[in-house]
Amino acid sequence: MSGPDISVVICVYTEDRWEDILAAVSSVRAQAYPALETLLVVDHNAALLDRLSKEYKEATDVRVLANAGPRGLSAGRNTGIAASYGEVIAFLDDDAVAERDWLRHFAAGYADPRVMAVGGRTEPIWASGRRPDWFPEEFDWVVGCTYRGLPQGRVEVRNVLGGNASFRRTAFDFAGGFATGIGRDGDRLPLGGEETELCIRLTRARPDAVLLIDDRAVIHHRVPEPREHFRYFRTRTYAEGLSKALVARSVGADKGLESERRYTTRVLPAGVARGLRDAALARRGGAGRAGAIVAGVLTAAGGYVVGSVRVRRGGVTYSVVGIEGEPRFKGGSR
Repeated sequence: MSGPDISVVICVYTEDRWEDILAAVSSVRAQAYPALETLLVVDHNAALLDRLSKEYKEATDVRVLANAGPRGLSAGRNTGIAASYGEVIAFLDDDAVAERDWLRHFAAGYADPRVMAVGGRTEPIWASGRRPDWFPEEFDWVVGCTYRGLPQGRVEVRNVLGGNASFRRTAFDFAGGFATGIGRDGDRLPLGGEETELCIRLTRARPDAVLLIDDRAVIHHRVPEPREHFRYFRTRTYAEGLSKALVARSVGADKGLESERRYTTRVLPAGVARGLRDAALARRGGAGRAGAIVAGVLTAAGGYVVGSVRVRRGGVTYSVVGIEGEPRFKGGSR
């Protein structure tokens, strides 16, 4: 099958997701377009590292390695990039499963040599079996999924979403790795935005670079029960505001908030109107969805203000490095 060799990186951190991790690996192994390899990067958890190493001891297509950088998702991804062999590196969440043609659609996007990244569509699997009535589709990013307002089809975008994304290896040679100090870090606030910051850095380094989302590249992401509640919704939206302040500091507010302005001024008002209309028609959850959108905007704005103040005072730091301080990723050699 012609096309680029693709390495798949899955960052893992807790044994609580053991069955999810095995399912994620199995979904990669079942791809119609075979992966060159799957790398499981364990984030500072010796017990999980040992358990996974034993599980895949005999596997020739799965490698288990420890995060070689500071605790957190960004450093784990950077570790996977540096250790991988593929021309393209794809990232899959540890609590998600990919559909059979996931990598095939990614590979097709790279037929154009200008394409530096291809992302896909992430569908939620709700622990309760159905979407909570009050939870607006416009905020599905809160639970790591594709949200209402993203363009459909295979289209050019400012940034891909990190849990279902791929990058050409040379993208990291041009832009460096994922910034540590922006994204998630174990038990800390559920921050995000590291893939946005990287994509903006990439297009600045290579103005001719094309970044795509192909909504046929589908994964299904498990949403645990605690994340179906408003408390998590509020925490995550606040954390997103903090993250956007760091992204704006890194790449400037014009680029860092470009897509968010359209989302806030067009997509969300339409969502509020839809919710109020549903409420007027006595449809379940309409008022709750409208209220959640307003609450989400306010808490994210509050997080952005707090994050901006912290940044100005020097209370928040981040860095753009790979493993052992190296900002470039050449990959291994066989």
